[in-house]
Amino acid sequence: MELSLIVIFWYGILHAFGPDHLTAIADFSIGKEKKKTLLITLLFAIGHGLTLFIFAKVLENINLSKEFLGYGDIISASVIMMMGIYLLFMVATNRIQLKKHIHDNKEHIHIWFGKSHQHTNSDTSSAFTMGLLMGIGGVRGMLVTLGIINGGVVDFTMIGAFTLGVMAVFMLFGLLILYINKNFLGNLTNVRRAFTLAGVTSLVVGTNILIG
Repeated sequence: MELSLIVIFWYGILHAFGPDHLTAIADFSIGKEKKKTLLITLLFAIGHGLTLFIFAKVLENINLSKEFLGYGDIISASVIMMMGIYLLFMVATNRIQLKKHIHDNKEHIHIWFGKSHQHTNSDTSSAFTMGLLMGIGGVRGMLVTLGIINGGVVDFTMIGAFTLGVMAVFMLFGLLILYINKNFLGNLTNVRRAFTLAGVTSLVVGTNILIG
């Protein structure tokens, strides 16, 4: 069983490197402070793993065709593309704002969408929801791995190993985003450029999934 868990953990690492996953993390993490960036990556990983677990349990008893499972890729791609369109719309309509202030002798930068500055948890809950939706796109890949482990039987230990693998990559990527936030997003021009790049990348990645 230990070898099986290592295989699942490694699969989670490889799965997390998908451009759609990293693009989604970037879309939500750009411009965020350290605590929120790490929370976003954590919630995305948990949501992703939860969806895969639920679908894997369902597929133990229901034999679905590969064509039907292919709709998961369409959902995943559509979510990424809609996020890209949203970010580009925010840039085009000047709805991305930046404000600096000094607190405890340290400069703090706040970046937000909209005209007024409001502290909400919508981005963290949205990251969890996106993790849930994009998990559907990973079902087919997981079936291949589960086919050689325990006869395709899924339990919480296996999905936990997978989620830890995904989480490890997402956390490292989150640290990279934090570095970018700290060193390159000190002015509104660079912030808008970063969101424009994230939006365009989301559209390219989503389109590639649909036509791939």
